[in-house]
Amino acid sequence: MVKADYQYAMIKEINEEPQAVHATLNLASGDVRSVASSVYERDFQVIYLAGSGTSYHASMIGQYVLSSLANVMTSSLPASEFASWVPVSVGRRALLIAISQSGESADMLAASNVARQRGMNVLAITNTAESTLARNADYALLTHAGDEKAVTATKSYVTTLVALNMLALEFGKQRMDRTEQLDSFERQLQQTPELLTRTIGLTRQVEELANALKEKSVFFILGSRVNFATALEAALKLKESCNLYAEGFASREFLHGPMQLVDERTPVFMVATPGELSHLTPLSDSFRRFKAPVVWMSGAEADMPTTETLIRLPVAIDDLLSPLFYIIPFQLFAYHSSVARGLNPDRPDKLRKVVR
Repeated sequence: MVKADYQYAMIKEINEEPQAVHATLNLASGDVRSVASSVYERDFQVIYLAGSGTSYHASMIGQYVLSSLANVMTSSLPASEFASWVPVSVGRRALLIAISQSGESADMLAASNVARQRGMNVLAITNTAESTLARNADYALLTHAGDEKAVTATKSYVTTLVALNMLALEFGKQRMDRTEQLDSFERQLQQTPELLTRTIGLTRQVEELANALKEKSVFFILGSRVNFATALEAALKLKESCNLYAEGFASREFLHGPMQLVDERTPVFMVATPGELSHLTPLSDSFRRFKAPVVWMSGAEADMPTTETLIRLPVAIDDLLSPLFYIIPFQLFAYHSSVARGLNPDRPDKLRKVVR
């Protein structure tokens, strides 16, 4: 498809994700190994991650993957809250992984300044090599998403996740003996561009779903474990591009109050890796009793319920890598929902690409 075939930048940038991920895997690999080696030598006792909006959701996934693959003590925080939640005297060797697509977010720059004042080192992950964040950091990793014009970040989010996964893998290699988990994770990470291409192939099915739900104005997205962050990011995409109310929740936390809001007017998306399906099916049964439209999303090998709408990813992937793929249908859904409602998904009227 040539450039002129794209009506908006957002859909163009979603379709560019496999290429952007391929570039990040290849061009960032040397820097990732170098940074991981330096960080390993410093033997940091705690790693904080911070970002704003989409970058904060990426930091949550980074925390989960670093903890799982490298057994690193980590904590993720919104950049705007970093100074309030981190002790003035940390008392341990600490690293802040500061995430910002532009590298110019005021909240992220303030958080990185606070980190340095409190004796931490800073590792910047950004898509902008000459940004203030990258220049001022002790270490920097560049994602290679290329220019992203839509306010609704898509390919910059996915390439940030790839960079974090690469970093977690290298930390795992440094800190632990080689395991089958690390080997399998590495193999699948290298296959990511091809698997993303296949996942973007869900476009037609997702467009039909967006048109079917275009009269709905309240959405709930539920995800567990590492895909709790996917639920938050999916809800953010719907808010940004469709100007509607959407909220993400940890799946079973939805029982603690928000369930009261469910009825035939509130579609519920349930994100579940194949191993989580049986655990979450009772939730789906409850939503059906309340007449809510339910959409399940899971992997290729999942035995999903047949009583609700299904989005079955055409790939089987490691649970730790699943956020890379599970977010794609939501990006597509947000785009097609925006267009179906007569909106411009690239230019939400109250938002800007860089928050200063």
